[in-house]
Amino acid sequence: MTREITAEALIADFDAYDLILDARSPGEFAESHVPGARNFYAMTDAERKEIGTLYKQVSPFEAKVKGAAYVCKNAVTHLGTLYPEFTPKHRIAIYCARGGMRSGSLSTILASIGYRVDRVKGGYKAYRARVVDYMEHFEPRRFIVLGGNTGCGKSDLLSQLHNTLDLEGLAHHYGSSFGGVRGPQPGTKMFQNRLMHAVMATDPERPVFVESESRRIGRLVVPPALYAMMGEGFRVEITAPLEQRVARIIRMYEQVDDPFFYASMVKISPYIRRAAKEAAFDAYRRGDLAAVAEVLLVEYYDLVYKKPARVDLRLSNDDTAKTLEQLNSLQKEMTHAYRL
Repeated sequence: MTREITAEALIADFDAYDLILDARSPGEFAESHVPGARNFYAMTDAERKEIGTLYKQVSPFEAKVKGAAYVCKNAVTHLGTLYPEFTPKHRIAIYCARGGMRSGSLSTILASIGYRVDRVKGGYKAYRARVVDYMEHFEPRRFIVLGGNTGCGKSDLLSQLHNTLDLEGLAHHYGSSFGGVRGPQPGTKMFQNRLMHAVMATDPERPVFVESESRRIGRLVVPPALYAMMGEGFRVEITAPLEQRVARIIRMYEQVDDPFFYASMVKISPYIRRAAKEAAFDAYRRGDLAAVAEVLLVEYYDLVYKKPARVDLRLSNDDTAKTLEQLNSLQKEMTHAYRL
């Protein structure tokens, strides 16, 4: 059975789907897609290009005949991976670029053998239009914003709290000059897609924990509407002893290799004293990562950190369990106050 749904319906019932299929080519999928979707392509990139050329230079009919052959061929491959993991009892959605022949053909095949398939009207284009609108008009959220110097454990705290928004995780970047150690970042479209679903998954009845960020996280930009809401949030400044901060930095950046380290040091050269930079280089060559971390924290990160204009609460994170207890209590108190 196949039914047509809107992009809004897909987003509203997102968690109800057991499987979301992207019928576009692998190249289109790699650029960006609905988070969690699988690439159930109707045609490969080469096949799609061939069909487009055939359509323009020979005839639309011959292009459709050839395209249908490719769709059937690829469907055979996909069905081999679909079953038995997914059966007709599972809820499935499918989309292509504009809700046209690619998703239509594959949904027909799936429905003919008993799968229940919801086909997205307007396809990925309609979905992206909804995402773009959401980036401009975020649903209201109240934030508890965790600020503080690098290495104070804000990310660790965030990972153990409830009702959170992990912007650095979504952007795949630590948000610092050395933040690219996590690997390649997603494109802007993919980041926005992930961000919309992440915000919608939070409970609007409770304040949302988020780490203080600049407007840019690596090469990605926090949408102005969200950034403004974060700026109005309850600001908690986290502190921690230097030795604990050093230990966290070593753990976070243990995968740093020579090319990455030296390239990152070039980036920060204008903002760090020459003597401090040489001390960091010397410690790195000796393999003393603790000394490298301490130099960079004291001589660079602490100096460039912009002190917030307003701090509503200061917490020392020398004992993580105690800090988590204090933050959870704060969230409960603020939730209660909102409901009065």
